[in-house]
Amino acid sequence: MPTTYENYVDGRWIESSTGETFAVRNPADTDEVVARFQDSERADLDAAVEAAVEAQAEWANTPGPERGAVLKRAGEVLERRRDEATEALVREEGKTRSEAGGEVGRAIDIFHYYAEKARELGGIEKAASGPNTDLSTKREPLGTVGLITPWNYPIAIPAWKLAPALATGNTVVHKPASAAPNVSRILYECLAEAGLPEGVANMVTGSGSEIGAPLADHEAVDAVSFTGSTAVGTAVAQSAADDLKRVQCEMGGKNPTVVMPSADVEEATEIVGVGAFGTTGQSCTACSRAIVHEDVYDEFLESIVAYAEDLTVADGFADPGMGPHVSESELESTLEYVAVGREDGATLETGGSELTGEGYDDGHFVEPTVFSGVSSDMRIAQEEIFGPVLSVMKVGSFDEAVAVANDVDYGLSASIVTQDLSEAHEFVDAVEAGVVKVNEKTTGVELHVPFGGYKDSSTTTYREQGDAGLDFFTATKTVYLNY
Repeated sequence: MPTTYENYVDGRWIESSTGETFAVRNPADTDEVVARFQDSERADLDAAVEAAVEAQAEWANTPGPERGAVLKRAGEVLERRRDEATEALVREEGKTRSEAGGEVGRAIDIFHYYAEKARELGGIEKAASGPNTDLSTKREPLGTVGLITPWNYPIAIPAWKLAPALATGNTVVHKPASAAPNVSRILYECLAEAGLPEGVANMVTGSGSEIGAPLADHEAVDAVSFTGSTAVGTAVAQSAADDLKRVQCEMGGKNPTVVMPSADVEEATEIVGVGAFGTTGQSCTACSRAIVHEDVYDEFLESIVAYAEDLTVADGFADPGMGPHVSESELESTLEYVAVGREDGATLETGGSELTGEGYDDGHFVEPTVFSGVSSDMRIAQEEIFGPVLSVMKVGSFDEAVAVANDVDYGLSASIVTQDLSEAHEFVDAVEAGVVKVNEKTTGVELHVPFGGYKDSSTTTYREQGDAGLDFFTATKTVYLNY
């Protein structure tokens, strides 16, 4: 029998008032139920918010170093449970073991990073215009914040929202994605063991309609941080804006890698291949468009097709080149986009089919897919697929490459492969993306620098991670002290 897990509210693990649960299944073997979680309703959310509001003043008045000490201990507990968390992540989300281990390691690092940042919280001194006046600022927590996190990075993204929120003295109500809530559950066990006071951080599982939307517009919630699709994020931002909540939404992407004639094609293939097919293409920063100069187009296309065909697709526990899709609906969506690409006139170079047979029939497996002959007016060049589908697009110049890169509604991550220093700098200046890389894949970000997108990829209100994460979760008070 699979274990049934409860909501974490006011320092206790409790059942939902509905008495109902939902199953989380292994995407590599859907016959396996990983665990069951609470199918919560509004009353459960209200209880979590009430607990967070009640705990907020005391937590805000806790000295920053003490809050940081709790985060540090939580990171240490998670370090001890690293193997358990990695296995849970592979089993519920489908990542390869290497990908899952890296993500758990990132969560550990995030807790340690914000544990130290909690010591630095304060304000700045400014020169006053007159005598006998001290002019300064101080940072204060917003209050109670709502966190809505996705299934594709189910421990790293909760960590990079939770840790700065708690470090700055806020209390939290968190709704993890229903497809992968198990590693979030482990985070809360680590926080509890680390001595986090009751009510400071709360987790409630359930559907977006029953829990997510009401969390975004809850009158007692002071800010909302969301990561997910552009459609849902836009709705969250609009809902939060009704009562002037602070809101932060990081959403979709249609991320390009430009390959110029000076690039080493083998290096470019590795950069694009890892960016496109790593995490089964289920990253908002995944490379979905390779924009390749005509001088190296044929060579690159041959190389990236060979790369895709050499990838091993299997259960994540085998640590293959690529694991399964997280769900049947995600698999079906990818297959539908493959059909759309062919209908629009793109050439399917390799892949594009669901994998069947021994080791595949009980999971959501798809072949890594490469299209050539893709133009900007095709849907596969414009819409986020969220699967391992790469569109290879030919251009005749650097200027055309930048124009094609920018010719989408999204602007999250972009990269260029070049040995021309001028091209590199011009690309950084001209491309419309919140994250820009030179000679590096579009995926993967450092935890101590801001992360966020332009255009439909973000609300562009506040960035996440690093000091930007602290900025979002704090308000600034200006103090005029006369004596």
